[in-house]
Formats: sequence, structure tokens, C-alpha cells
Amino acid sequence: MRISTTQFYETSAANYSRTYANVTKTGDEVASQVKLNTAGDDPVGAGRVLQLQQMGTMLNQYKSNIDTINTGVVQTETALTAVTSAIQRAQELVLAAGNATFTDKDRQANAAELKEVQTQILGLMNSQDADGTYLFSGSKGTTAPYALSTDGTYSYQGDQTRNQLAVGSGITMASNTTGWDAFEQAINTTRTSMTLTSPAVNDNVIALSGGSVTNSAEYNTKFTPGEPYSISFQSSTQFKILDKDGTDVTAEASSAGKFTSTSAANQTVGFRGLQIDLNVNLTDAQYGNSAQADTAVAGHTFTLAVSNSTVSTSRLPGNPSTTVVTDSKVTDQTKFNETFPSGGAIIRFSSATDFALYAAPYDAATSKPVSSGTLTGTPVANQAVASGVTFTFSGSPVALASGDQFTAQPASQQNQNILNTLSSVITALNGKVDGDPVAKQKLQATLTSTIGNLTSAANQINDAVSDGGARAKTATDQSVTNQNLLDNGSNESSSITASDPVDAIARLTLQKTMLQASQLVFTQLSALNLFSKL
Repeated sequence: MRISTTQFYETSAANYSRTYANVTKTGDEVASQVKLNTAGDDPVGAGRVLQLQQMGTMLNQYKSNIDTINTGVVQTETALTAVTSAIQRAQELVLAAGNATFTDKDRQANAAELKEVQTQILGLMNSQDADGTYLFSGSKGTTAPYALSTDGTYSYQGDQTRNQLAVGSGITMASNTTGWDAFEQAINTTRTSMTLTSPAVNDNVIALSGGSVTNSAEYNTKFTPGEPYSISFQSSTQFKILDKDGTDVTAEASSAGKFTSTSAANQTVGFRGLQIDLNVNLTDAQYGNSAQADTAVAGHTFTLAVSNSTVSTSRLPGNPSTTVVTDSKVTDQTKFNETFPSGGAIIRFSSATDFALYAAPYDAATSKPVSSGTLTGTPVANQAVASGVTFTFSGSPVALASGDQFTAQPASQQNQNILNTLSSVITALNGKVDGDPVAKQKLQATLTSTIGNLTSAANQINDAVSDGGARAKTATDQSVTNQNLLDNGSNESSSITASDPVDAIARLTLQKTMLQASQLVFTQLSALNLFSKL
């Protein structure tokens, strides 16, 4: 077979070039210790490495999210621990204020310190992280969670959203604690009210506290379904309780409705999860004569019921008019419970008199009115009645305008935040008590309820701290799992991309030998031509 000189040179050059490329590639592999540089080196391996890289990116993001959660837990726990310490100081001051030797001046001094404690707690509840985001506002990180409303109460301005972060494949976890969870769910132990219905003018002979909840389960299952109750005194030693249907339920009260007018030791009444304090104020002559005592006490009747919910309102700063809400009162508790948005509402005016109430937040494209109507009231139409709440606006005549908006935040009496609990006791301690036995009895009832609410607030905060600790532990455990996956992925990727030094050096040696052989063959064969024989 004839082989042309051109064919010989081309074939030899191609073989030499291929062998030289192999030597160069293997030399680079030996130098870099990496055998997979392009997808063409190992298509299947390259695909797997890409998957592992994507998994590594996700695992690193999970790590960042876990770090965010753990940092948030630490910051939140620091703030909550400081709030707990402040509550402990408040409890000491409230307990001290009940000392029989304290005067109005002493109690006012305690009230002044409690005000400072309240300010401290407010600052802690409005804590921010290093980025200026409020810790307890939920998803509304730029809004301070607590603010003083126009009615003098402190209301929650955040939401109930717990920001979720992915910490593993298909696993998400809350990165924050909301003020709703930490402070707004503290049980209000004084969520009932006592109203004297007879006689028409209070003679201060009998005083009954609104009561403190001592057993929430019994209160919810037995007391609430039967309210409102009527408590009527038959004599100076016996009272009777009727439920809303007129059924006599006195037997369920401690001592079956019996009490002693002459001894404070037997003037605490337990009834369906509620503890009621009874105070009898008789003259010396009445105390010494049972018939006179019976006459003085008999005929006093009280109504005992669950306190109505409250609503705090505020005007939006961008309103066209300067009208404000001067009063907001729940006038239909049943309708309020059924229709008023639990997360807050927005009242929007479409004209000077027409309004609609929407669930917050309001969205012009999707929000549907919960209730609507026209201003009513006499002597001027200055009241908006919506979802069981009557809102009263300022002005005569009222000068509302189309586009005016007002926020309305509901507050159930079942719960009370620590700030409002402190406001109540501060007001009570600043009142005049010296020389007034009835005022002293009322103050004592307030102090008792405050201690219960402070304990409830501390318990709720402890629950929030425990929740944060549980999240931190779970996140840390997941972090260990993620790190194992990351390490395994790195090892697998390395096994695909990393070179075996022994194998690479052996191949390089072989390829160099083949290159040398190719050079020698080319030299020898190039001499086998007609020209070399001439």
C-alpha cells in the first residue's frame, strides 16, 4: 500500500498533537490536583457536581437563616428578661403599697416609681435590633409595637405575623417573637365588672369588687355562659345569686351565700372560678344590733358581668379634615364579638356623613366593607355605629370629609398588657385614700388584681422566652444536620473533581513515553522516502 508523503506527515502531526495535548492536560492535572475542569472531561460527573454546588448554596443560605434566628432569639430573650426584672420590681412596689401604715404620700411615691418602671418596660417592648427593626412588631418591622392612644391606654401597633425562614429542605421556622404573643395574651384576672343597681344612690354600705379570676377553665365554662348575674343581699349574713335566666345558683358560691358582716375573714366569695371581695361598712350601732344590720344590708343588689371589650382609635395623619374620634365604646357586645375584625379595622368616609368599616389592613382593590352606614346622633350627627361599636367624632357641626380614615384596634377584657395594668394601679395609688374606708377597700381590690395581672404578664413572658429557646435549640440541631449534608456533598464533589496523584503521575509518565515514541517513529519513518535513496 502506498502512503503519500503528505498523508504521512498529516497523520504523524495529528498523532503527535493529540499525544502532546494529553501530556499537557495530564500535566495540568498533576499540578492542580483537579481532574474535572470542563463538562467534557466527565459529563455525568459534571452534572452531579453542579447539583452538589446548588445544594451547597442552599445549605449556606440555611446556615445564614439559622444565624438570623439565633441572633433574634438572643436579642428577644435579653429584652424579655429585662421586662421580667422590671415586673418583679413593680410587684414589690404594689405589695408595699398595700401596707396598712402607708399614707397617701407614701403611695404616691410608689406610683411615681411605678411610672418610671412603666417607661422602662415601654422602651424594652419597643426594642430594636442593630438594623433598626423593631423586635416585637411582627412583619411591621418599621412600626413601634406600642404607642399611647388618645384614650390614655397603650395599644399594640404591630401584627401577629411570625416571619418564617427556611432552615432545611421543606423546614421553616419563625425568626421573631411578636408583641401579640409576648405581651397581649397575658390573662386579665379582673375581667368582670360589678355594678350597683339598688339602691339608686350608693350609700357605701356594701362594696363588692369586680372579682379576680382564680380558675380560667372554670370561669370560661361555667361563669361566662351564665352572665350577667344578679347578686342580692337578703340580710347581713346571706346573699343570693341568680344567673341570666333567673336560676338560683347561690349553692355554687363558697359558704352557699353566707357571710359575716362583723369579720373580714369571711368576706371573700368564691364563685365559678371567680374570687369576689365583699366589704360591709356599718355603724357601731348597726354592728351591735343584728336587726339594724339586716335592715342596713338587705335590699342591696348588684349586677356581675364580663366587662365589655374596648376599642382604641386614632386619626390617620393624611386625613383631609382635622376631625378626631373623641370616644369609642362597645355598645353591642354580641355584634362586636361576631363581626368586628379581631386584627383591627379601618373606618373610611366616602362623604361628610357616609362611612364604611373594613378589616385592617385596607386594600382598595380587594377589601370588602364589614359594616357601613351614615352618621347619626343628637343634637348633631356625630356618631358612627359599626359592628357593635359607637364612634363619636369631635366638632359641632362635625366637619368630616371624603377620604378621612381612622384606625380602630380592639382589646378584649380577657387579656391585658402590662402597660395598661400599670396605668390602672398608678391611677389608683395617686388617689386620695386616707380617712376614707370605702376608697381604701377599692384600692385594696385594685392592688390584688394588679398582683394577679403582673403574675400573669410574667408567666406569658416566660412562655415567650421558652418558645424562643425551643426554636434556638431546634435551629441549632438542624444546623448540625445541614453541616453534615454540606460536608458529605463537599466530599462527594471532591471525589469527582479531585485528581488521584498516583494515577495522574502514572498516566503522565506513559503519555510522555508515548510522545517520545511518536517523535522517534516520525523521525525514523520520515527517512523512508525515495529522496533519501537517491
